Amino acid sequence: MPESHAVVSTPHASRYLQQLCKHWAHRFETEFSPTDARIALPLGETRLSASAETLTIDLTAQDAASLPDLRDVVVRHIERFAFRETLRFDWT
Repeated sequence: MPESHAVVSTPHASRYLQQLCKHWAHRFETEFSPTDARIALPLGETRLSASAETLTIDLTAQDAASLPDLRDVVVRHIERFAFRETLRFDWT
């Protein structure tokens, strides 16, 4: 399964992690705490980890064709919650 990883600098990592999980909890299987999360999306699995200064995102897509779409949907939603700051997502 294709994977992708990003570390995003933000002092609001825990807030964004929790907002994303609460937003999707009514539609998808989610598990989360203030520092760690797992979201099972149709395109694949998203794991998040929050520290005081970074949000780490690990994606595992169902297939290679789904990976760009999974990245896009996760980024779009986090950027909505982070409208007061500009985040940089460098995927590897």
